[in-house]
Amino acid sequence: MSALVATTILTGPSAAEPFSTAPCALHRTDAHHSEGVDTWNADYTRPTRPLSAVMVFLSFPDGVPRTTPAELAADHFPATSRYFEQASYGKFTIRPHPLTHWLRMPRPSVAYGMKRDWSLPLRAAYLRDAFAAADPEVDFSHYDVVYFVADPDAPGVDSDATKVVNMDAPVHVDGTDVRRVVTVFEKHPPDRLVLAHETGHVFDLPDLYHRPVDGKGDWDTYVGDWDLMGSQFGLSPDLFAWHKWKLGWLDPRQVVCVRGTGASRLTLEPLSAGPEAAAERGAAGAPAFGLGGGTKLAVVRTGTDTVLAFEARGTSGNDSAGCREGVLVYRVRDETASGGGPVEVIDAHPRTEACWENSVYPPLADAPVALGESFTVPGDGVKVEVEGRTASGAWNVKITPGELG
Repeated sequence: MSALVATTILTGPSAAEPFSTAPCALHRTDAHHSEGVDTWNADYTRPTRPLSAVMVFLSFPDGVPRTTPAELAADHFPATSRYFEQASYGKFTIRPHPLTHWLRMPRPSVAYGMKRDWSLPLRAAYLRDAFAAADPEVDFSHYDVVYFVADPDAPGVDSDATKVVNMDAPVHVDGTDVRRVVTVFEKHPPDRLVLAHETGHVFDLPDLYHRPVDGKGDWDTYVGDWDLMGSQFGLSPDLFAWHKWKLGWLDPRQVVCVRGTGASRLTLEPLSAGPEAAAERGAAGAPAFGLGGGTKLAVVRTGTDTVLAFEARGTSGNDSAGCREGVLVYRVRDETASGGGPVEVIDAHPRTEACWENSVYPPLADAPVALGESFTVPGDGVKVEVEGRTASGAWNVKITPGELG
């Protein structure tokens, strides 16, 4: 526990599990949380089965909790589980196991210096003390995910410090190696879906927001409302289809690689599913999430380390509060690290904005190509035309690659 870092995992045979050989699958690189999908980084748990999470609640000598562990657990669950169940089409859920009482940390909260850019020694001291406080009561070998939840009313607790800590050497406790921990310092009530965002990092997903150099300015210029890893406040926070492919929630047949120079017509199912579709599928004995096994993602290769992705976004499921429907276009780069813009939404309506009253970034709120519209991606010449809708709500799309496609 003497050294804790934001680990960058290197690509290599020992940490690579092949799961796709599609021509449009970007290669996983040594960029932190690389968007490559040709292999899975085995240093992370792939969320294709139910996982168990322990929630440990930490109090401090310089504060008296004004909330209960049960109240704090309810801040995050079942909302977090429900988010992942919908996003994964029922293929993944996280099962919380919250402690029912506070565990006392040995030092005052102000002694740990909690803040967004937390010093390494103080963060290491916090985790050492947290593991020591929890170990007598928690068998960490029973859990896949660890949440350390601090008393939100302690004087030294800063909600901006909530993050996943990746350790350069795992903590060995109860016969198991703990490689990363979600440290939660959220207020009560917390930011919406904040725990789902942080849990996404546990599964090797990158931050998609843009952090201004001085901390001032707009953070949401890369993807706006369109993915939880950009903003937990987004109107359409379902994970991009690219991320669902990476995590194993899309079958290979649900991803279409558009190649050559001729036009390709395809039908894109909406990325999210609403309650009606879930009920219909549940009644038929199928998983209670998703709209079937049709195409969710179309991809055009634009370079050795870049692609354009196309997916249909509606106003159902995790996207029920969405601002605009249509075919969303975004660029993915496998060499760009977390926080540097590995995904950028391309605005099909660059001269307008929408939902200014509640969008995290109104200029991208109307980014999708709407029904009856066509759009040519600047610089690539790839053209997408949204030609119609099916009776079930899928989108009929024509994609014509440019010279690089």
